[in-house]
Amino acid sequence: MRRAEPFADFLGWPMDVEEEFELNTSIYEWAVRAISVIGKRLGVKIRFHHKEDQIDAGQIFLFNHFARFETFIPQYLIFQETGAFCRSIAAGELFEGGDAFARFLIQAGAIPHDHPRLLPILAEEILHGRKVIIFPEGGMVKDRLVIDRSGRYRIYSRTARERRKHHTGAAVLALVVAGFKQAILLLHAAGNSRQLGKWARKLKFDGVDALLAAADRATFIVPSNITFYPIRVSDNILRQGVELFTGGLSKRISEELLIESNILLKETDMDLRLGECLTPAKRWPWWKRKLFCRLIRRFDGLDALFDLKTDSGSWDERLVARTIGRQALKVRDAYMREMYDGVTINLSHLASRLMLMFVDRGQMEVDCSLFHKILFLAIKKAQKETSIHLHHSLLNPEKYSGLLAGECLGFEQLIASEAASELVELKDDRIHFLPKLCEEHGFDEIRLENLISVYANEIAPITAAKRALERALDGAPEIDEPALARLLFDDEHISYLWSKQSFDKPRYDEINRQETANKSAAPYMLLPDGGKPLGIVLVHGFLASPAEMRPLAEKLAAASYPVIAVRLPGHGTSPWDLRGRSWPDWLEAVRRGYRIMSAFAPRICVVGFSTGGSLALLLAAEHPVGLAGIASVSAPLKFMNRNLIFVPLVYGANKLTRWLTSFEGVMPFRPNESEHPDINYRNVPLRGLYELRNVVEELEDRLPEVECPAMIIQATKDHIVDPVSARLIHDRLGSGDKTLRMIASERHGILNENTDGCQEKVIEFISSLSPPPSLPEGEPG
Repeated sequence: MRRAEPFADFLGWPMDVEEEFELNTSIYEWAVRAISVIGKRLGVKIRFHHKEDQIDAGQIFLFNHFARFETFIPQYLIFQETGAFCRSIAAGELFEGGDAFARFLIQAGAIPHDHPRLLPILAEEILHGRKVIIFPEGGMVKDRLVIDRSGRYRIYSRTARERRKHHTGAAVLALVVAGFKQAILLLHAAGNSRQLGKWARKLKFDGVDALLAAADRATFIVPSNITFYPIRVSDNILRQGVELFTGGLSKRISEELLIESNILLKETDMDLRLGECLTPAKRWPWWKRKLFCRLIRRFDGLDALFDLKTDSGSWDERLVARTIGRQALKVRDAYMREMYDGVTINLSHLASRLMLMFVDRGQMEVDCSLFHKILFLAIKKAQKETSIHLHHSLLNPEKYSGLLAGECLGFEQLIASEAASELVELKDDRIHFLPKLCEEHGFDEIRLENLISVYANEIAPITAAKRALERALDGAPEIDEPALARLLFDDEHISYLWSKQSFDKPRYDEINRQETANKSAAPYMLLPDGGKPLGIVLVHGFLASPAEMRPLAEKLAAASYPVIAVRLPGHGTSPWDLRGRSWPDWLEAVRRGYRIMSAFAPRICVVGFSTGGSLALLLAAEHPVGLAGIASVSAPLKFMNRNLIFVPLVYGANKLTRWLTSFEGVMPFRPNESEHPDINYRNVPLRGLYELRNVVEELEDRLPEVECPAMIIQATKDHIVDPVSARLIHDRLGSGDKTLRMIASERHGILNENTDGCQEKVIEFISSLSPPPSLPEGEPG
């Protein structure tokens, strides 16, 4: 590598000291290790989104700027992924005085933003295989307002105290580097070895071949985006401590410390997303490449290429300067558009933008249920927009499943946060938008005073996101219940796919490879034409999936009953998934299935097998509207395997072992010899058995509250569930209309296998719940 010209005077260091402007790989690697160690102890979780080989191919990486600490993260991630070293641009004031910190920044790859040779240095580094990190906004954009009312890219300049265009430095750098590479290749094609040798020596290459190899590498700009979620404004001990020891902080420093310490110390997602690569070489047509080639024959260094003027020099210099100037504006606009399109959209973005849409329409309050419905529809529409990058919490329906009922944690965190306390108010089941939401706030105050506007500003450049919100807002009053239910069922299917993909990773392979289930575990809904007004919710058993209920479902659909088969969370994916679930998760899935089916039939019967039967009875104890009856098959109150009484003890030991060591537990899984290995898990997590016992304990307390018609079916010699369970359940039910049917069998899976016509017995019970068809007028009953 090369030695930079002296810049001691620039740094304010003694003039007789010539500092070597060189990245120190040892210091760089130490800094990467330090960030890695510190990062494991912080609350921020970094998610790096990129395509294969995108980092290797990219040379100039551009990022938006919201927090100071983020300027250290991209180069750390790039090194972790590829081992490549990066040069970055840092504020010039950090280098003033030439102290140890300034020297560390230089050795760790940083260059002052106001260095007189900034662009030539970066160009030389790119040619030598280094990557460059640039924040083209030129400073933190705290308000996230990057588009003016005319739709032009503009950001606030603290120095000028007004909104300005974005910098073109990255565009100029890319254009000159691309033009230089093409000119070198033209010299090679012309056999001009003298010029090639000159440039190889000037740029400190080992030889002409090394220079040609560098010139042959395409120049790619990689516009990238950093999104934080959630952003918090509540005070914290770090900011308080710093203020105590420093005797007070300026409002600006206090605000930055508060926002950034909350990001670092509290659970926050930091999504870094690399956008589509831009190729500045396309901006150089063949005849302008030849002009560029003329220039490098005359010039002795890259500095002259960056010093070209449109109003001085030779005609070819002026022409190339004009080309660079015009094309830089186009390249800048292209990479800013791609950079802002890379925002990782979250629930707070959509909710905040929706609030301001109401305000813009002059509507200062809205019914909560309508707002929740619009927000849900916006999520569903955004999921269909291929150009939108959604936060993982909007791709996994489990994270927003309670939104329609107003029970979504992400929305509650926003609406009830200190940041929103003076902006919106919940009162009488309505959301009121307060005057402060419409007020202007200073650049260093807006994150504290109006975080809703910050979120809304961040997605303002994303047309598809705004389109999803507008269509949701316009369509919400008209959407009917069946259409809404279909969207909810779509979420059930998406949730299944999400969980399946989440646990299809190497760390789970040892257990997953042992699994034998091969039938589709996806939830399903069967809606026959002219369906009866009695809908059926089917609930499968522990370790199984909706496939277990398929034979019964098809018979019911053939008899014109609308049917939905729910999937209990943790089932049909991986035993590891089940290991992280609790029984309330399962019951909530049954509630969701009931909610969906209610849109297609005014009365509902819930049919459950084994644990599914227990969950059906627990739901019945809640007396949901429209419940017609319950059919429970092989539901447990007692088990044949008496060792289950020790499950809480073993599960507790597992938790203790995981807490004390890095091991998974003394016995995290145990084998399961299933009657239906094509449907059931072969491995049972101890946590799952623990939750199963909790279901039984809950059911024992709630049985007297079940008052609807009920049928209990049980095999006489079930080897899993103690047959006495059926009599105990039947006798404790609070219902006056209840039936107990015992089937002579040693099998547990009597419903799936249709032992002794078990399915027909269930269908007969369901038929008894259906009201008789109305008679023609005048005909005797």
